[in-house]
Amino acid sequence: QVQLVESGGGVVQPGGSLRLSCAASGRTFNIYYMGWFRQAPGKEHEFVAIIRSLDGSTYYADSVKGRFTISRDHAKNTLYLQMNSLKPEDTSVYYCAANSGNYYSRRGLDYDYWGQGTQVTVSS
Repeated sequence: QVQLVESGGGVVQPGGSLRLSCAASGRTFNIYYMGWFRQAPGKEHEFVAIIRSLDGSTYYADSVKGRFTISRDHAKNTLYLQMNSLKPEDTSVYYCAANSGNYYSRRGLDYDYWGQGTQVTVSS
């Protein structure tokens, strides 16, 4: 089992920045991909960004490319999402997720482990 705990959400004005963190514990050596998804009320999980454990390759949704950066500190077993130039449409609950399958996927259904989520609100 893998446990994921997010932190770092909050309220920020448009154009501002936030950094989300996700602390992982448990059998993390089984994890091939880790990522961030977001979910607005009444909608399904939306892919944001993922990182491959093997080589640090990163993948982003077009809507966040150039504004968000995903990274991972293996020594601390922590995943990060640096969010810059935030827009009101980025408002959502952000979830950290982990995939124990060795394949690339942007579908939330393919991720085995999830954190509890952290709210990000972008508003003036």
